[in-house]
Amino acid sequence: MHPADNRHQEGFNITRTNRVLLIYTGGTIGMGHNKQNGALEPLDFNHLKSNMPELASLDTDIDVYQFTPPIDSSDMTPQLWSKLVSIIHESYNAYDGFVILHGTDTMAFTASALSFMLENLTKPVILTGSQLPIGQLRTDGKENLTTSIEIASAHHADGTPIVPEVCIYFSGSLLRGNRSTKSNADRFNAFESNNYPHLADAGVTINYHEEHILKPDFSRPMIPHFQTDNNVIVFTLFPGIEEHIIRHVIDTPELKSVVMRTYGSGNAPQKDWLMKSLHEGTKRGVTIVNISQCAAGSVEMARYDTGFQLKNAGVISGYDSTVECAIAKLMFLQAEYSDPLIIRELMNTSIAGEITN
Repeated sequence: MHPADNRHQEGFNITRTNRVLLIYTGGTIGMGHNKQNGALEPLDFNHLKSNMPELASLDTDIDVYQFTPPIDSSDMTPQLWSKLVSIIHESYNAYDGFVILHGTDTMAFTASALSFMLENLTKPVILTGSQLPIGQLRTDGKENLTTSIEIASAHHADGTPIVPEVCIYFSGSLLRGNRSTKSNADRFNAFESNNYPHLADAGVTINYHEEHILKPDFSRPMIPHFQTDNNVIVFTLFPGIEEHIIRHVIDTPELKSVVMRTYGSGNAPQKDWLMKSLHEGTKRGVTIVNISQCAAGSVEMARYDTGFQLKNAGVISGYDSTVECAIAKLMFLQAEYSDPLIIRELMNTSIAGEITN
């Protein structure tokens, strides 16, 4: 693995294909009404252009890969992340970018995972979806889809893409995928990246904030990774949390890592049993990552004594990572490395723009 860098080869030219691959996994955006019985059922996205004639105005061709059957995003799995990596890898040179239609519930998990599994990504991978089916009158799906395709094909004069990273586009906002979280179940602006600026904002025009966009090494190939190790658990601290439950979690033989959601800037109860359990876990090789329960802000374990005790117990800071990203990153690193010391070091290193440390 190589940490994310900002190298950009001046004058480097990329051969463009003027094609974008649309990958439909499932989700609300792809639901339509059966004309005979009125029931919601998945649309055939191979007939997308006939259903959305406005796509003909885009300056790029669109091909479709459709999951059969489509899945609800609640059923997303690491095995399907690997399938997405395979699809992108196998068709990488044939397209300028990729748009993944995905249900909103687990979109941030998938975006985070792909940001690590597609090492040195040099093309846009834009995840989007909608809160209302694309066939409904008030749908947000058409704008989300159209703008995502436009972003996936946007490029500089030298052919290099403007946004060569995994992103989520929703309701006028382009967000770094591994910085995003679903923040609203009902409104069209369903996602936010509380700890990182938007990569672009789309209104009458698309305003790209290039100072915030990753610049990969275009002279290096994209390296796909297909494996994850899912022996990770999340637990949230709360007043009255019981010792025996935490001990059962930490003592699980197969457990390799814990995402621990703490208070404020990374604080925990000053309980001897808690610190002892955490210390025993880290000594056994379990990676315990401290993530704040707050939607915005960063973990700073040296700020208060309660956080400093966690550091002494071997807990490492998750900085300003989202929970979704911390989980996906641990799954990825555990498949790549068997040494917990390397995993802990890389959890404290930004390898795809996922943390500010």
